[in-house]
Amino acid sequence: MSRTFLVSALNQLWLPVLVIVLLWVGTAGSTNFYFPPFGDMVGAMGANLAHGGLLEDLWFSLKNILAGLGLAIVVGVLAGLIIGEHRRLRESLGPVLDFARATPTVAFVPVIILTLGIGATPKIFLIFLGSLWPILLNTISGVEGINPAVLETARSYRIPWQLRLRRVILPGATPQIVAGVRVALSVAVVLMVVSEIYGSPVGLGNFILRSGSSFAVTDTWGGTLLIGLLGYGLSVVLLAVEHVLLGWYFQRPPRVRRNTQGLALLEREALTR
Repeated sequence: MSRTFLVSALNQLWLPVLVIVLLWVGTAGSTNFYFPPFGDMVGAMGANLAHGGLLEDLWFSLKNILAGLGLAIVVGVLAGLIIGEHRRLRESLGPVLDFARATPTVAFVPVIILTLGIGATPKIFLIFLGSLWPILLNTISGVEGINPAVLETARSYRIPWQLRLRRVILPGATPQIVAGVRVALSVAVVLMVVSEIYGSPVGLGNFILRSGSSFAVTDTWGGTLLIGLLGYGLSVVLLAVEHVLLGWYFQRPPRVRRNTQGLALLEREALTR
C-alpha cells in the first residue's frame, strides 16, 4: 500500500514541479506590472507569511474548510447511507436532491452574510452547504451500486440493520464516498475564497481583495499561489487517507474490487454470531 501511494504521489508531483520550473525561468525577466516574475510572487508569499499576517489568514481559512467539510462528510455519509438503503425514500427525495444540486451555492453568499454576519459561522455554513451534495449523492450512488448478492446474503443471515450498515454497506460504498469527498474539497476551497472576498475581515480571500484594491499585484499573486498550495496540500492528505481506507480496493483487479470487502466481513460476522 505504501509503495502504491508513493508511486501515485510521484505521478502527481512531477508535472507541478515542471510547471513551476518553467514559470520561474520563463518569467524571470518580466517587466509587466500585472504579471511580475514568478520568483517575486513566491518571495512576496513568503514575506507575508513571515511578517505580513498572511499566516493568520491561512489559519482562519484552513479552520473554516476543515470544519465545513468535516460537517458535510458526517451529515452527507449518514444521510446517504440511509437514503440509499431505502428505495422508496430515495425515489421520493430524488427531485428535491436534484433541485438542491442544481442550485449554485454561491448564490446564497449575500443572503447568508446578511443573515449570519461576517464571522466564521457563515463561512463554515457555506462550505458545508456546497460540500454536502457531492458527498451525499456519491454515497447514495455507492449504496445503489453494491452487489445485490451481498445484501441478499446479509438478509438471509438475518444480520441486524445497524450491523449490516456498518460492516457491509459502508465498506461497499466507501470508494464512491471518497470520490464525493474529493469533489467536495474543490468546492470547499472555492466557497472559502468567495465567502471571504464578499464578507470577511480576515482570511485568504480577504487578503487577495485587500492586496488587489491597493494595487499590490505581487502580494495578490502570492496569496493566489498560497490558495493553490492549500488546495493541493489538502488533496495530497486526502490521497493518503484514500489509500489507507481503500488499500484493499486498489490491490484487487477492477472486476474483483467491488464488494469483496463486504462479502468477507459478512461471512466473518455470520460465523461469529
